[in-house]
Amino acid sequence: MDLVMNDSVIYDFNKTHKPVKIVPSGTSVQIVTYDCFMNQLQTEEDEITGIDWNRVNPATGPIYVKDAQPGDVLKVSIEKLEIGDRGVMVVGPDLGVMGHRLKEMESKIIPIQDGAACFNNLSIPLNPMIGVIGVAPEGDGVSCGTPGAHGGNMDNKMVTEGAVLYFPVFAEGALFGLGDFHAAMGDGEVSVSGIEVPGKATVKLEVIKGESLVQPMLENAEVVTQIASAATLDEAVTLATELMVDRVVEKTGMSVSEATMLMSAIGQVEVCQVVDPLLTARFVVPKWLEQQLGVRLI
Repeated sequence: MDLVMNDSVIYDFNKTHKPVKIVPSGTSVQIVTYDCFMNQLQTEEDEITGIDWNRVNPATGPIYVKDAQPGDVLKVSIEKLEIGDRGVMVVGPDLGVMGHRLKEMESKIIPIQDGAACFNNLSIPLNPMIGVIGVAPEGDGVSCGTPGAHGGNMDNKMVTEGAVLYFPVFAEGALFGLGDFHAAMGDGEVSVSGIEVPGKATVKLEVIKGESLVQPMLENAEVVTQIASAATLDEAVTLATELMVDRVVEKTGMSVSEATMLMSAIGQVEVCQVVDPLLTARFVVPKWLEQQLGVRLI
């Protein structure tokens, strides 16, 4: 199996980056990552003020997928997700939802033991997930700390083992990368960090022709979701909802009014993150809808 180590990292998704590996469509690749701080915090004695903030949110890659062309869709199946045995979290002034009430930067090392994260005397269930995942955007490069139509720092807790993501392709070869693993993270990522961990993902990369997307989509065994990022949460929710309604109309021939009523009856608006330069929401539809309609929404 192809292996990409974390000695090849990018700090923005950019069509000018030289690929570190070229693979045919349908290839499974193992990708090793740093945590979002590039493993700079190893103990609580490490000075958080000494972090090199220019080395934050590295993504391993990019990987060039043969035959991927602008206008195509890149299908990314997360086959396996492995995480390290120690996580870290940070809080501080002007970071996240509560940053206006915090006076100084603080970090916390969180051991990962026996299938749980150890937070003081609490045992937190794990939800290993990928925070940063995507492809090169259409125009200028986009920082790995920012989400967008290309994916990026979506911090969507559904991006976990067994999930399948679909990205619009904007550049030849797609130029795929990922990083910023979390051992656990709640919707919103309100402190600006989940339990940040290094890890290794096994993903299958496939090019889909004859399909198009505006923003990323995700499916798992239970649901189909439309992800969207925008300047405000209201805008992200509106965009995710409208794109899903349009998807139902396109695939079924329903009117916009009927599809809107249907989505209002069974769809769920959910928050991914509210702390990045753009905010991310998802619109979630149960898989049984596809079965009853006899169509695939993606």
